[in-house]
Amino acid sequence: MRKLYKRLTAAVLAATMIFTLPAAGITAKADAVADANPDDVYVSFGADLSGDEKSTVMGLLGITEDDLDGFTVGEITNDDEKKYLGDYLDSSVIGSRALSSVIVVVGEDGDGIDVQTKNISYCTSGMYTNALITAGIENADVIVAGPFEITGTAALVGAMKAYAELTGEKISAESMDTAVNELVVTSRMAEDMNSEDVEQLIAFVKAKVVEGGLDDEEAISEAIDEGASQLGISITDEEKQTIISLMKKISNLDLDIDSMKKQAKDLFNKLEDMGIDKEQAKNFFQKIIDAIQKFFNDLFN
Repeated sequence: MRKLYKRLTAAVLAATMIFTLPAAGITAKADAVADANPDDVYVSFGADLSGDEKSTVMGLLGITEDDLDGFTVGEITNDDEKKYLGDYLDSSVIGSRALSSVIVVVGEDGDGIDVQTKNISYCTSGMYTNALITAGIENADVIVAGPFEITGTAALVGAMKAYAELTGEKISAESMDTAVNELVVTSRMAEDMNSEDVEQLIAFVKAKVVEGGLDDEEAISEAIDEGASQLGISITDEEKQTIISLMKKISNLDLDIDSMKKQAKDLFNKLEDMGIDKEQAKNFFQKIIDAIQKFFNDLFN
């Protein structure tokens, strides 16, 4: 009986570890907003939110009306969306109502970028992180939210404008355009691929481009092939050409590889010496799952 108890305890602990990791991240994110100096917080609401929708968004962002008195508050308009997204998304995708909302908390040096999404269907947190790095943003906690499931692409614009206003650091039009371009490219690729694979591929290639100063099509193409091979994925010729075009724009930005790694610790921890450490992590969690399955098979057979 004691042996059975130990095995059950081990299985439960393993399962608990797997299923509570995301919750821990959410708690940390909420604490970042609650503990922040109000002067370091910017909230940008979609300009076309109804009263009820704004209340829903505020609940998701973890803030109240009283909190807003101490924060810098702005808005994202539909005109903003069209201005920054119009070159990359059809007007039917952009829509006629600005609903994306975002809260940005500027952190300390070394904190990196941490993004959480709520009711966002088109963009993942890793995609936002990648794009924010491209925009030159450093050390910020970001929550992107919609009143219901929305694409969320316009929230990137709000996050960039918020960061610039809070820090006084100007984000160039070229950096903003490239960041939006990147978010749209990765989001579209994720429609046919695993989003984590897309995030890691873009991070890998971008790191190669920045670290090696790659700016010609052949060298960038080789970096894409290397990343896809290590991830064990395949991409179409059209997707490859789209990434090449994006990386040529990124090569013209003033990005630093060490800063990139610091800003996206969780993402770049998966890239070991510009290689992919994905299988190691996958095998680790698979072993836990196998152990749990074996336990219950032994218990009931």
